[in-house]
Order: sequence, then structure tokens, then C-alpha cells
Amino acid sequence: MNERIPTPTAATASQTGVAGRIRNYFLTGLVVAGPLAVTVWLIWSIVTWVDGWVRPFIPPTYRPETYLPWPIPGTGLVLAFIVLTLLGFLTANLVGRTLVGWGESLLSHMPIVRPIYRTMKQVFETLFSKNGSSFRQVALVEFPAPGMWSLVFLSQPPSGDLLDKLPKGEHVSAFMPCTPNPTTGFFFYVKRADLVVLDLSVENAMTLLISAGVVQPDAGEESQKKLATLAATARAAQAAKTPAAVK
Repeated sequence: MNERIPTPTAATASQTGVAGRIRNYFLTGLVVAGPLAVTVWLIWSIVTWVDGWVRPFIPPTYRPETYLPWPIPGTGLVLAFIVLTLLGFLTANLVGRTLVGWGESLLSHMPIVRPIYRTMKQVFETLFSKNGSSFRQVALVEFPAPGMWSLVFLSQPPSGDLLDKLPKGEHVSAFMPCTPNPTTGFFFYVKRADLVVLDLSVENAMTLLISAGVVQPDAGEESQKKLATLAATARAAQAAKTPAAVK
């Protein structure tokens, strides 16, 4: 006698279909809400952090919470923006430049403060100045072993005594950040001939590093396609299981 192979009942198939649809809906919702939630959290953290630094300098008479039953977030951030903009405006004229020059001259005569201030000034000028030479290029360097390549950010070439002591050849400054924390890494000088310069923006390269390769450059359209695929899979599963439930 031929043994009859048991087949799943309509109820079992329906339960499996419901679980699959719920899972697909959940993943679709997570893809939509996750980035938005993280973005809102980061912005909120920055706003509250700036408010915590600036608000103590605002007299209570001028604080909105003095007259309102609740504090207004962002007042410290707005005040900091206005103050920094005014400071930049004043520094752009002759009087402001004179005062800044006098203050820098005073700091340059302080043994402990002088190296810290000069270093911080160079860093901020490099990062935020229009003429600054922050990380402008992304390249590949063969590290940590032959056949293995790592991303590096290129900045200024060496100068002065460093240029004289380095081996002959054009060298550039390279920073190789760690994954997933790009604030730490390795800094070194490398010959330009040993680099493979990429047509990749610093922002995309940073995204690639932070995500440890999960998010590839220019993958925005692919993410949308994946999201649409999840939604289509959920709809297809629902449509396929509906006749079985009716039967």
C-alpha cells in the first residue's frame, strides 16, 4: 500500500502565512522608522547638549521658561549661533582683527596654553575654513597585509623637517580610521605612488566605515528597492494565502 504523505492543513498554512506577513510588516516598519528615530535622537542630543552649555550664561529674566510653564528646547543653540555669527562679523573688520591679534599674542606668551591653543586653532581652521585643506580625497592603501586594502583619508603633504627626513618621493598625510568608531585610527605618511585614489566622497567613505561595509556607497536606490521588495513580498504572501483561508 502506498502511504499517504500528510499535507499541512489550511489552518496551519494560514497561521504560517499570518506569521510571515507580520514579520515582513515589522521589518518594513523597522526600515522606515529606524533611521528616522536615530536621526531625531542625534539632533535632540546635540540640541540639549548645546542648551546645557549656553543656558547658564543666559540671565533668568531672558529665559523663556521663566514666563512659560515649560522650557523651549533650542534656545541655547539659537543664541550660540547668533553669538558666533556676530563674533565672525566683528572679527572681519579692523577693530575685531586687532582685538583677536592682541588676544592671540597674550596666549602665545603662556607656556602651557600656547601649544594647546595653536593646535586647536590649526585643527579648526583646517576643518571649517573655506581655504582649509581638510580631508579632500579618499584612497586605498595596501594594509595590513599584501592583497588587503584599507580606506584612508588624505590631507596635507608633509613640510619642513619632515619633508627632508622622509625617503625621496612625493608623500601625503593619510589617516586610516577604525571601524565602527572613525574618531580613532592611524596617522602616517605614505608615498602617493602607493595609493589608489578613489572617486568617492568623504561622506560616503565615512558611511562605509561606520557601517563596516554593510552600507555601500551610492546604495540609496538599492535600499529603496529592498524596502519595496519587502512590501511586495508581504502583499504577495497575503494574496497567496487568502484563497486557502477561504477554502
